[in-house]
Amino acid sequence: MAYISRALRQLVTERAGGLCEYCYTAQAIVIEMEIDHIVPEVAGGVTEAGNLCLACISCNTFKRDYQTGIDSQTDAEVPLFHPRQQQWHEHFQWNEEGSHIIGTTATGRATVARIQMNRGIVVKHGGYGCKLAGIPPKSHKSRRHLHQTWARGRVRAIVRPQRRTRARFAP
Repeated sequence: MAYISRALRQLVTERAGGLCEYCYTAQAIVIEMEIDHIVPEVAGGVTEAGNLCLACISCNTFKRDYQTGIDSQTDAEVPLFHPRQQQWHEHFQWNEEGSHIIGTTATGRATVARIQMNRGIVVKHGGYGCKLAGIPPKSHKSRRHLHQTWARGRVRAIVRPQRRTRARFAP
């Protein structure tokens, strides 16, 4: 695994706005994010900004070193979504409830299946958050606005994990 400098990590995190670049789940919900090599190192992928994206631990775990997936409509092997070269809204959309991600292209469908984008936490917080904030869940822009609203603290109870305090004992 290649070393990723603090400056490069910060650039990738800020560019993504604290959202997983695959499932668009906020770091405040999933807590742990990782820097993903879009083209894996084992396939010749380099450690530079154009090949790195912010991914939640689940998306990164399911993606592993895969670069392709199977389109459920055609059974063809197609490339997975590439966050640096493709636009999210061109391959995915949210269902009416804002809880499930739907692949709208072969690449989108293969990516949804390969990295299991409709996991429990995405479904639970995606739909509930959109409804609570009154945001139509049709586009990723709505989802991004929702996470920005959460980040400003308006929906604090849903996404902010409770702080654990250390028990203090008398000496």
